[in-house]
Amino acid sequence: MLWGCVFEDFLTRDMDGGRNIVDDYLKRRGWKESASNKAYISALRSSVMSLFEISDIVRDESFLARDLVRGGEPVRVSERSGTRYLKPWDRLAARLVRVGARTEMAGGALPFGYDTSEALLKSLHRASKKARREAVELARKSGLAESDRLNAEALSDTEILRASAFLFTNIWLDDFLQRTLNPALPQMCNTDGDELAFTTVSYPLKPEASPEAVRLALVAIPALRPESGTFWNWVSPNNKSASKTQQADSQTFITMLDDGSLVLGTVELKDRSLTLEANSQQRAERGRALIEPVLGGLVGEPLIEARTAAQSMASRPAKETKALSSGLSPDEERAVLQANMDRYYMNLLDEPVPMLGNMTPRRAAKSPKDRKMLAAWLKVLENGAARHGGNAAMAGYDVSWLWEELGMTHLRQ
Repeated sequence: MLWGCVFEDFLTRDMDGGRNIVDDYLKRRGWKESASNKAYISALRSSVMSLFEISDIVRDESFLARDLVRGGEPVRVSERSGTRYLKPWDRLAARLVRVGARTEMAGGALPFGYDTSEALLKSLHRASKKARREAVELARKSGLAESDRLNAEALSDTEILRASAFLFTNIWLDDFLQRTLNPALPQMCNTDGDELAFTTVSYPLKPEASPEAVRLALVAIPALRPESGTFWNWVSPNNKSASKTQQADSQTFITMLDDGSLVLGTVELKDRSLTLEANSQQRAERGRALIEPVLGGLVGEPLIEARTAAQSMASRPAKETKALSSGLSPDEERAVLQANMDRYYMNLLDEPVPMLGNMTPRRAAKSPKDRKMLAAWLKVLENGAARHGGNAAMAGYDVSWLWEELGMTHLRQ
């Protein structure tokens, strides 16, 4: 892909004396090409690479591409193979060429993630400002008016892009190499903003304490919801977390019950021990403060173990075991997953989101100046959901209903 982009950039370059490889080729060998091929090659010679946002994909036919650098309305691009891997709101660096009545995508195309594409747009903006500043200074020294045609044409967005193809390939390659040579887990946290560390607190029962006495003591804690006579879910009051400020680059780990209650941890009674489990050390400390006052002299000093997300993944057995059956039919499983995902995203609309400056989506939807940022967040959500494949829980789940829920359907374009 990278070689294709570099080669196409070479085709557009003027060499010493104004010569160009495409012009030379068509002059010497153009008679061998069909009329459509010559039209395509000529269009490619004057093309520029830009960054496009993809939408309205028609498999094996076409998609809409919005130019994120030069703006304007989306363009319908005739494309076959690309429609099979592109997803709504993908961002793609490519050259679009007009051949007759059709707009086509050239072969050199680079997929960009949201963060990397935003870095690219900032780099292009800086390059544009620098070029215009230098042109104004040159015009001043030459005694030319700043409104000279040079500033209007030579420094248009298209001409800036013509000289900036290297930025696309450099930024894409740097990101690719970083992810390949230095792979790292994303920062993961729970809904309190705590770094994930799966923590187990094991209390031995004292010799004189009976399991029944421990069970009766735990019944007095309203936040513990019994699943059985020996297992309790520790749920958050009012289904809300502490909502600490989260890092913008973190991913949130959340556990919910069927009724939407947020699970903070679990408590289990096993023979002569009581186990508290939570997904962070901070939550484990909160859990201890919750249960130890009622346990009194029933338990001894606990043994505490904690493992980070990376340690937990590293400790997985090399050979994957067969997943246990839920006992539900595929349609029933799908319905349960759909209900849980609906509930999760509905709750998310009232939670602070780092990408929105820690505003809630509902609050951002009420402010005209924040709706553009909210639309970008919704596109990231929809694109991420569309990219879940295989047997993942998110596979096939459609989050587009969030646009209507927030009154944002007019910006879904």
